[in-house]
Amino acid sequence: MIKNIKGFFGEFQKFASRGNFLDLAVGLVLGTAFNTIVTSFVTNIITPPFGLLLGRINFADLAIPLGGTVKIGYGIFIQALITFFITALAVFLFVRFMNRIDETLLRRKQQDASAPPTPADSPELTVLKEIRDIMRPRTSEELSVEPEQDPIT
Repeated sequence: MIKNIKGFFGEFQKFASRGNFLDLAVGLVLGTAFNTIVTSFVTNIITPPFGLLLGRINFADLAIPLGGTVKIGYGIFIQALITFFITALAVFLFVRFMNRIDETLLRRKQQDASAPPTPADSPELTVLKEIRDIMRPRTSEELSVEPEQDPIT
């Protein structure tokens, strides 16, 4: 049994050290904070104007009484649905943005890979370039040297 526990913790350690665990934890914290912001946005900013337009209805008070103090609070459920849809839209837009960035990077990699490599110089061309460099005058003084006189004249 102790061996199984050690194996479990060893496997968990591998999982945590890969970085996925940390990414998941950060995503969870940010998602929770974002959900709190969206919930406040819906409860305090979105639903009050809708309630005003629908005849001064407070969504938090919308309920179906079942008897006594028991009631089904469908107004709060409507607020939760609006919160869910806004959160889902924000996540969709974020994922869509990230996918477009990935597609752009992939296209650039494919274009770089499909570009023909610059051809290397052939051995003949290399020799010709060396001959050209040897025969090319190196300084302006070499250009002004007069040719030797012909001994016959």
